[in-house]
Amino acid sequence: MSGPDRAAGPLSAGRGLRERLLSGEPTIGTFLGLGSVTAAEVCAAAGLDWVLVDLEHGGGDEDQVGAIVAAAGAYGAATLVRVEQPERIRIGRVLDAGAAGVMLPRISSAAEAAEARRHQLYPPQGDRGVASYNRAARWTLDTAALDRSNEQTVGIVQIETLGAVEQLDEIAATDGADVLFVGPQDLSYALGVPRRFDDEGFQRVLDRVVEACRRHGKTAGILANDRAGAERYLERGFGFLAVGSDATLLAATVRDAIPDGVGAPR
Repeated sequence: MSGPDRAAGPLSAGRGLRERLLSGEPTIGTFLGLGSVTAAEVCAAAGLDWVLVDLEHGGGDEDQVGAIVAAAGAYGAATLVRVEQPERIRIGRVLDAGAAGVMLPRISSAAEAAEARRHQLYPPQGDRGVASYNRAARWTLDTAALDRSNEQTVGIVQIETLGAVEQLDEIAATDGADVLFVGPQDLSYALGVPRRFDDEGFQRVLDRVVEACRRHGKTAGILANDRAGAERYLERGFGFLAVGSDATLLAATVRDAIPDGVGAPR
């Protein structure tokens, strides 16, 4: 008599994410900046495809990644992590904790993107350290995870520097640069038009990101403020959609719930 599939569970939520992205299927998620595992669980329970732990700007740390993997995965949501820097040890630690992939900030060239990808892969393709006594391999109970990882780990390269803009096509052609993700605020500052998201030059770069991804079979990603913004970006060709963050969504909901004439001045 066969027993339950003990390999199934929270970690399975991230196993098909890369395949979905490369097939062109749109996905949606949000950034996690509050440093709260419970907030992550609430976001996952609401029906997102993925949640992204922000270790560059958020209030959490690496110690929470594993707990968020388990909490979000219980609702079928994958956990991604934006690392502080695209360093080998930072990338390896969050992947060992069970993250389905990493977002790489401040990438300025295809060479940097390729080097960061090496840190995501086990040898001989890369230089990720090999260990199985971690959540990614279910504490040695699923050593086959070591065989699957190179094909399943999602690589997200941020397009937020002038160097990245100049090498858009080369970055999109890089193996493992599965998503080219625009951080609108950083990109606007890099282009010299801070927060002027309607600027023609800024808008041209967005079109170039979408076009480069289409040429090379990758997914264009971007951060939207709300549902309406996400829908506009989806129509424009972006397929990896982040809608705000746990903090901004909570703040907007609270603000909208306060009747006029009540509460502190806003």
